Amino acid sequence: MSVPVFLADDLSGEEIVLDGAEGRHAAAVRRLRPGERVDLTDGAGTVAEGEVRAAGKDNLRVAVLGRRVVPPPAPRLVVVQGLPKGDRGELAVEMMTEAGVDVIVPWAAARCVTVWKGDRGARSLARWRSAAREAGKQARRFHLPEVTEQATTAQVAELLRGAATAAVLHEEAAEPLSRLPLPGEGDIVVVVGPEGGVDGAELTRFREAGAVPALLGPTILRTSTAGVAAAAVLLARTGRW
Repeated sequence: MSVPVFLADDLSGEEIVLDGAEGRHAAAVRRLRPGERVDLTDGAGTVAEGEVRAAGKDNLRVAVLGRRVVPPPAPRLVVVQGLPKGDRGELAVEMMTEAGVDVIVPWAAARCVTVWKGDRGARSLARWRSAAREAGKQARRFHLPEVTEQATTAQVAELLRGAATAAVLHEEAAEPLSRLPLPGEGDIVVVVGPEGGVDGAELTRFREAGAVPALLGPTILRTSTAGVAAAAVLLARTGRW
């Protein structure tokens, strides 16, 4: 059984008190007890390997056995995700986090049925970030993915312009994603459209920004699964898998 991972802001000292929401989950839900191993991380690569010394109702006292810093993976994989309907956005974020995507960009595409505005947008973004955080801990990721603010099409075009390699998943593309030339460093950015796909004006704008239309297999995937499928192809080809 793998060692559970919890997030902690302060990893200094020979003993760390894990409290708050993480402490409650560890003590009350996971029911960790003295002598059990845990890993604590700040989500930015620093890891404190520890052993539970004492467990309260809503906290753990953890003795630090060792510390290490995990270097960030390279090249970085960025997925621009068109906003899906319902709770499929959280599903997409969860799967992409487990696979190893480094940055997830919510995109307000022209054909999105879902619209993030005002309080609804803030709540939706918070759910995406929570999904990434929980999936990252489950997958034992010590670099948690960044879920950015919602991006416009213009902002996505700028992101593509600055990428080392950029692709737009499109069912009419001539070349498969598996043949996309990949860099040794820098950002690989992949755009996933919403349920209605990427429209013509968006595709033109993204091509002008340097992105290449790419085909992801012979079948049409849901927007919530296309990102993780693309990540699997690219992470395997870069040697990160």
